[in-house]
Parts: sequence; structure tokens; C-alpha cells
Amino acid sequence: MALRNIRKYGDEILRKKSREIKEIDDRILTLLDDMVETMYKNQGVGLAGPQVGILKRVVVIDVGQGPIYLVNPEIIEKQGSYLDAEGCLSVPGRQEFVERPEKVKVKALNREGKEVILEGSGLLARAFCHEIDHLNGVLFIDKIAKGANE
Repeated sequence: MALRNIRKYGDEILRKKSREIKEIDDRILTLLDDMVETMYKNQGVGLAGPQVGILKRVVVIDVGQGPIYLVNPEIIEKQGSYLDAEGCLSVPGRQEFVERPEKVKVKALNREGKEVILEGSGLLARAFCHEIDHLNGVLFIDKIAKGANE
């Protein structure tokens, strides 16, 4: 495993849409492992491919229950909404209030390439939404002023 450099606000790659992954091979598994190590080293709760300069639809999240690996994730269901503070490893030192769904259901592939459906509420739902936004070139700061629903 290796630490990856986290791209910061202003880097063009953070505004680009990530590509779908066709096959989970050794390179993707190494990327996922590196992303988890990088996330932990930087005390984050989530990290998406573009944040480490890779335009692939991969996300890692850990809200305190162990790492979650998501390949080609998509939100398939949302419920409720709430406003809470949010930050980002790519926008260091800034926290803003963003409205997100209270609960979400996400469909993705896991590390083994099997389709999984995960449900999250509170911080996990927020992390799912935040990281999947990264895959579409959207940053949390895009959502503060207008108070947009996710």
C-alpha cells in the first residue's frame, strides 16, 4: 500500500466526471487499498477516486465501523433531509452546512465484484452522497449557498 496525494480545491480533475470501471483487477484493488490508507492518514471518513487524481468510479468510506469499498456506486433511494456541517479533504480547513438526505440506499460493486446494496443514515448517508458527488465533479461547497437538496 502507498499514500496518494490528495488533490486540492482548484485542481481541474476535481470537476471532471469519473469513468465506470469495467473490471476489478489488481490495479483497482491496489487503488482501493491506497485510498483507504490515504484516508486514514489524513483523518478523513471518505475518499473518492478524483481526490487522488484517478478519474474512476471508486469510493472508500469509514465512519467508524471499518472500511466500505464501493465500485461504480449509485444512489438508488433517498429519504428525508437534514442540515449539518460538512468538510472535505480536498477543501482543507473549511466546514459548511449542507443539506443532505437523512437516509440513502446505494447500489455498487464490492472488492470482489459482487453487487451490493447498502443503506446508511446520518453520517454514513452524508458520506455516501458526498463521495458519489465527487465522482460527478461536484464538491460540497457547490451546495452550501443554495442549500440544495441532494
